Amino acid sequence: MVFLTPLFLLGLLAALIPIAIHLIRREKPPKVMFSTIRFLKKTSKKLVLFQQLQQLLLLLLRSAVIALLVMAFARPLFNQSVARLLDADPQSAVILLDLSMSMQYEETFDQAKQEALDLLGNMLAGDEVALIGFSDSAQEVRELTTDLDSIRTAIDEIPQAGYGATRYMPNLRLADQMLEESRFENRAVYLISDFQDVGMQSADEGWKLAPGVSFTGIDVGAVESSNLVLTDVRSPEQLLEDAAEQQILARVRTTGTLYLDEREVSLSINGEMVDRQPVNLGDRSEEVITFSTVFESEGTHVGEVRVTGDNFAVDNSYFFAVEVLPKIRVLVVNGESSENWFDDEGHWFGLAVSSGEESPFELQSVEPGELSAAALRQSDVAVLLNVGGLSTTQAAAVTNYVESGGALLVAPGDRIEPELFNQQFESIAPATLQNQDLAGDDYLVIADFDRRHPILRPLDSDWSARFEGHWRLVPNEAADVLMQFDNTEPALVERSVGEGKVILFASAMDLEWNNLPLQGLFLPFVHETLRHLVQPESNQRSFQVGDNFSLDPGGEATAITAEDANGNEIEFTNDGFVIQAATPGFISADIDGESTQFAINILPEESNFARTPVANLYDSIINPDTNPIRSREVQTAQLIEELERPQRIWWWILSLVMALIIAEALIANRTYR
Repeated sequence: MVFLTPLFLLGLLAALIPIAIHLIRREKPPKVMFSTIRFLKKTSKKLVLFQQLQQLLLLLLRSAVIALLVMAFARPLFNQSVARLLDADPQSAVILLDLSMSMQYEETFDQAKQEALDLLGNMLAGDEVALIGFSDSAQEVRELTTDLDSIRTAIDEIPQAGYGATRYMPNLRLADQMLEESRFENRAVYLISDFQDVGMQSADEGWKLAPGVSFTGIDVGAVESSNLVLTDVRSPEQLLEDAAEQQILARVRTTGTLYLDEREVSLSINGEMVDRQPVNLGDRSEEVITFSTVFESEGTHVGEVRVTGDNFAVDNSYFFAVEVLPKIRVLVVNGESSENWFDDEGHWFGLAVSSGEESPFELQSVEPGELSAAALRQSDVAVLLNVGGLSTTQAAAVTNYVESGGALLVAPGDRIEPELFNQQFESIAPATLQNQDLAGDDYLVIADFDRRHPILRPLDSDWSARFEGHWRLVPNEAADVLMQFDNTEPALVERSVGEGKVILFASAMDLEWNNLPLQGLFLPFVHETLRHLVQPESNQRSFQVGDNFSLDPGGEATAITAEDANGNEIEFTNDGFVIQAATPGFISADIDGESTQFAINILPEESNFARTPVANLYDSIINPDTNPIRSREVQTAQLIEELERPQRIWWWILSLVMALIIAEALIANRTYR
């Protein structure tokens, strides 16, 4: 026998009340002096004993009435157990625990873990539970299991929320798919989150939970919040040595529900404080702070902009890296120098290379007779402008220079002897020269170019230059044609030779055969060409949490070691050294012995504490075919009623109580009459 309302059994103590009354009212007979007891001795002893038995029977009847009433209210059942009652409708449930960055606000995540543990505490033997710890995707997954202790352990072992973005729908879909394999029809999804509004941005209005799957949202977000976030920092990625003072722009925004008074923003370079400035948003939402600094030495400099004074330190820093490069040493071999600038072959090219005080190039100009292997070794890139008649030694020096990693730009003119050029530079030239094509009154224009090439990608505009003369080129099989004239002939050809590069331009770099030097694209074209020949294409150094990127985008590294922002060694699981940014800060990498750093920043959207009501998410995902949710207590009450109805033990107990009350009245009337 079990009792459905066992607390009423405490009422059995009331059965002691008649006993207590009986003991209290029992009188001790007084001693009375009689002159004779002759008449008392004739009294029957059986009569006295019968009255005592009647009183004892009354005592038992009254105690029994109280005890039976208590048992009736306790609602006894035969051949049933509490476990059977409560497990009569077992449940399959998935607990979704938000691990996004916003959950790190104050005690939000600790409260979320406690809510998850409380849910498990309310689960019963036989229930099966799954766990999904999520941000933009599922990060911690435990399949459906009846081993609730394993789920409890998994929750306890999650140290803190991460830095990912909030995305509800992909993870709700995963929970719905897991419940498709559940054993029980009673299926439920419990979502524990701060319910950021940004998490609803990927909502699919056409998708719903499967019919019959209930949804419960548990909101643990802070009602009020105060937060400042650095949404963006503008800094140069690459600079040249001895560059002028640079400006660092930092955008500060308030994203909490409370406005903050004056706070402070600071700039650090290579771990040293450079500048600090106050920021007071007042009733404004954002402000831009400007810092000024100088990057003097060559190499990679790391910087951090930091804001202080709010309740959410996770998003208070923004990291960046600046690479300071040495100036490019350009050796120009002027094949037609002249004291008159309009007759000088290298005049316009020299203006494009070094006309400004902050030019990224150091220019040295020599005549063909002065060209030597020593001069080539002291330069980063050599430029042959209408250079003809080089000696065999000079041609060999140029070839060796390129094959050993040097860069060469060739712009032939009317002084070039095609047979000699093709013979001397056959092993490195991107194309062979056929003959000069002088159009006379006609001209050619650039009709097509490779817009994806590093030189031409920033120059994606119309080329209006007119070419009245050019060389017909036959490209080498290993060369790439970067530009074409409107007659389909190559205008710009590139070839890699060993570790070096050679670019051949089909026309001159002065006004003799074209008007290119007078065009606005001439200067950036020259700059981008020289940079491309000398410097590898600038690789991205700044990423956001969640980005996948390779530490070796060129695929040329043989050995790479790296550590994340917490100093933990990064293990590579692929041949491309691809990793996922997980923690804000700097990833320090050693790539073939060369140290470099990558800046990782938080997702600004996760700092926005605007929230959405749980009802909005409920209405968007609950299936209209799902019946209203019945609580476990309601279900249990209905089950109890179904089990209790055929037995009605309490009705028979009350009937017995009525009979005992009648018997007690009859016996009491005869006993005390």
